[in-house]
Amino acid sequence: MAKSAGVGSIKHLAMIGNFLPRQCGLATFTTDVYQAMRDRFPNVTVDVYAMDDHPGRYDYPSAVVAAIPEQELAAYIATARAIETSGAQAIWVQHEYGIYGGPAGEHLLALLDRTTLPVIVTLHTVLEKPSADERRVLERLLRRAARVVVMAERGREILRRVYAANPRQIVMIPHGVPDRAFIEPDALKPRFGWEGREVVLTFGLLAPNKGIETIIEALSQVAERHPNLLYVVLGATHPNLVAHEGEAYRDRLKALAEERGVGDNVAFVDAFVEHDELIDYLQAADIYATPYLNPAQITSGTLSYAVGVGKAVVSTPYVHATEILADGHGVLVDFRDVSAFAREIDRLLSSERDRGRLAQRAYDRGRTMIWPRLAEATLAETEAVVAAHPTRLAQTRPSVRALKPNFAAVERMSDLTGMLQHSIYSVPDRRHGYCIDDNARALMLVSAMEDLDPVQRDKWMTVFASFVQYAWNPDEQRFRNFMNFDRTWCEDVGSEDSNGRALWALGVTARDAQDPKHRDWAANMYDATASLAFGIGSLRAQSFAMLGAAAMLEARPGHGLSLDILNRFPDDQLALLAQARRPEWQWFEIVLAYDNARLPQALIRAGQALDRPELVQCGLETLDWIVGKQTSPEGRFRAVGTESFHRPYAEPLQFDQQPLEAQATVDACATAFDATGDMRWVEEAEKAYGWYLGLNDLDLPLASPADGGCFDGLMPTGLNRNQGAESILALQLASCAISGLSKAAQAVAGASRVVA
Repeated sequence: MAKSAGVGSIKHLAMIGNFLPRQCGLATFTTDVYQAMRDRFPNVTVDVYAMDDHPGRYDYPSAVVAAIPEQELAAYIATARAIETSGAQAIWVQHEYGIYGGPAGEHLLALLDRTTLPVIVTLHTVLEKPSADERRVLERLLRRAARVVVMAERGREILRRVYAANPRQIVMIPHGVPDRAFIEPDALKPRFGWEGREVVLTFGLLAPNKGIETIIEALSQVAERHPNLLYVVLGATHPNLVAHEGEAYRDRLKALAEERGVGDNVAFVDAFVEHDELIDYLQAADIYATPYLNPAQITSGTLSYAVGVGKAVVSTPYVHATEILADGHGVLVDFRDVSAFAREIDRLLSSERDRGRLAQRAYDRGRTMIWPRLAEATLAETEAVVAAHPTRLAQTRPSVRALKPNFAAVERMSDLTGMLQHSIYSVPDRRHGYCIDDNARALMLVSAMEDLDPVQRDKWMTVFASFVQYAWNPDEQRFRNFMNFDRTWCEDVGSEDSNGRALWALGVTARDAQDPKHRDWAANMYDATASLAFGIGSLRAQSFAMLGAAAMLEARPGHGLSLDILNRFPDDQLALLAQARRPEWQWFEIVLAYDNARLPQALIRAGQALDRPELVQCGLETLDWIVGKQTSPEGRFRAVGTESFHRPYAEPLQFDQQPLEAQATVDACATAFDATGDMRWVEEAEKAYGWYLGLNDLDLPLASPADGGCFDGLMPTGLNRNQGAESILALQLASCAISGLSKAAQAVAGASRVVA
């Protein structure tokens, strides 16, 4: 089965972890795993993304396609983008605390949450007593992962008992070991100058938790019977320890050996040895000792390697040792038990037969753990999760039945001051107060909802209009935007976009409000404020102001100020388009941002109002281009996600998708249909509206039909389940627009399909 996976459906993996030449056990493991995959499945591409604790220090090999600076959150997000567009079918994470940035390594989650690919996580540490941060991060990692690999059965048990992990999610795959022939130690001892010596070896980065003192203490008892005994401590001091105290710990161990009279029986090899040399060291030793002090240690690569090459092992009973040495495959003694270590080392050195039998049993177990077996097992699991990952058949035209506009959620988010900005789930979050952006949108919605109760309409039109009116700062001749919950303003002047949106709402209200009193108020307010548009530099704010001016011209034909605004901006925007344009990039800016479809919509409306066909044509062409960028390979609407913003000449990424983009596209396509009568624009509007109903990348509806609510966004792992004002208004305005478009399409083209 594993073989068929490698040569069949799985062709491309992304792997995240440490990598040589970074000096640590996890880097060695990841490098060995990479090489095992390349050797066993040469047709599978494996891209390595190496965690980097000292950017610029390591000369990584070509296998590393990118390094991720450990503490730079932006680098994790950029890596998510790279993986998502690389063609990888799954992500394989090597997880260890301390190698990822943020509290307990939570930066890794920022990366994984921004990809849609299935994730396989190999856990190198499973803590039975985690800190609050460690628990939080691992529980989120468990929720994100399709498979969790542990290297000891105890790891599986801890995950189920401590973290309530799904047992079907967990697989046990033993730590890999090299595929080496069984060799008698004496054949390799001359290489290291160990002729005639009985060698006990401990390997690994030197640190106090390795328990080296226990063996040194034991040597004084063993050396009396075995004067040629040599205890080799192989490995550089852990870099973190060196940074803290230099080589003071190594010096203390040397002093202890001299103090116990075994200085000539201890050799320190201060080096981080490469893979093949390490195996040679192991094969030249008679006994391998792991006197580690941490009983919860789930994984020891060095112990696995020792078993893999057939060493007689004496070890303390930490978790990994109790499992891999069970059933007579090694010798276990208690932690810090000097006498027990002395007794067992003496026994094995004194009996060549016992030592040989134990070594052979270890070697036989190691044959089940060689790297090709790990590669096969992991790729088989990867094939299973990729096969289970949902795929979608292409749909050229989704079936859409528009929701009836529903004011309930808007009312829930509003008080007599105005509409609050944000919520926690569906409950308004008063800490963030109000903004003119949302109240301007709400003002437009009240006019657009045909079936709203007249009393309710009058009440809320007045509330939202009052907010917009109070936001005007006559001293600055600009609208304010943000208001605290206590009705104090956060600023004297709001953003250009918020000012443009306020003018847009005033123009629409002057045209569409059902009561003359509200139309008169809006027209008067527009006349008093709209000249601010001439000082606007933001491209989107200009488009908002143009949409307001076009609406005002419909309300008041020949309105001079509106004509001036509409004549002011289009030529500048055409110049921007010419400057940014490339054969593959037909857009006004070299980047994409929010509310993109408003730019072509405003040009179309300006062209209609000014009788300039070239503006209409440019608006249609750029709308066609942005609609193409907002279409997934399956033919569905894919909102340009916030992760795509401000990336020069870059293809848009999937997430985070927000409701505002779908509404803008529905409106722009309705405008295009009004200008052309082309049914293609009805279909594109329906496609964008279907995004709210679940016709999207995750097959998840964002709309809450029962109460008119809408979730705040589509994330790689699901919905942002908050329901803020912008999202609710986007859905309701889109529902009004798609309903109106349906009626217009039936009237103009005799459309055969009713969507509302």
